[in-house]
Amino acid sequence: MRAITLPSFGDESVLTLTDLPTPTIGDDEVLVDVAAAGVNRADLMQRQGFYPPPKGESELPGLEVSGTISALGSAVTGWSVGDRVCALLAGGGYAEQVAVPAGQLLPVPGDVDLVEAAALPEVVCTVWSNIFMTAHLQPGELLLVHGGSSGIGTMAIQLGTAFHARVAVTAGSPEKLRACAELGADILINYKEQDFVEVVSAEGGADVILDVVGAKYLARNIAALALDGRLDIIGFQGGNTAELDLRALMAKRGSIIVTGLRARDRANKAEVVAQVRQHVWPLLEAGAVRPIVHEKLPLERAGDAHRVLAESQHIGKVLLTTNAG
Repeated sequence: MRAITLPSFGDESVLTLTDLPTPTIGDDEVLVDVAAAGVNRADLMQRQGFYPPPKGESELPGLEVSGTISALGSAVTGWSVGDRVCALLAGGGYAEQVAVPAGQLLPVPGDVDLVEAAALPEVVCTVWSNIFMTAHLQPGELLLVHGGSSGIGTMAIQLGTAFHARVAVTAGSPEKLRACAELGADILINYKEQDFVEVVSAEGGADVILDVVGAKYLARNIAALALDGRLDIIGFQGGNTAELDLRALMAKRGSIIVTGLRARDRANKAEVVAQVRQHVWPLLEAGAVRPIVHEKLPLERAGDAHRVLAESQHIGKVLLTTNAG
């Protein structure tokens, strides 16, 4: 099979198209012929040497794929060769084939295109596990999503809206904010021109904040919280070290949650996937939620895909496609 490898760490030029053996599968795994792989900022961090895969997982980048099952492990039940699936991975997605734990598989929902289904697993599992399983967003509450036009942001808007929350977003251009509004965002904040703390505070504060910025926004996020608000940090684009004013947090009776998805064990990921299938997949089946895809590029153009993400002009997901797609 063809795959993108990382012989060294560095800029996009280190992503190397290589011929590798077909992965072997364990008793509780399936082999998926990959149609497409989602590209995530975690992949850029791995390429730069900052985000290694968990021990024992594939060294190849790629945290989500879509495709067709081509082989089953001896202990796998409930799936068949030929099933159209998408999958959450700890690594290995930038390849024509990948071994996937059966508990991390999801069927391609409804009329969703097989290739575009690769845009779903990582963002849906991230949003569901953080906003709903951990921060317990409730109907009528205000959700603030930083980076509303990103892959995670576009899904957070849709799910927040589907579960009857009000949604505020930050983004850096009128075009991005229009896209967020079309997906259901109620409050649109151009962070280059407006102070999100002022805007959100005028609405009574945010009950839940989904943040990918980290240290740079810590104090302002706390200031933007409503009473009993929950700040959920899932990224560190603005750094990972900041001073925390505990009195400011106490005044809001607030909580800070910092979580990741990749390093969780397989049982935990399987629990998240099961909840996603129960609660989110019916919305996808009904067309109430959909994958938002900015661009599709062939596997051999992985470097170009990384540049698109790094430039931050995209709306939604960037995908890498294989011949199977």
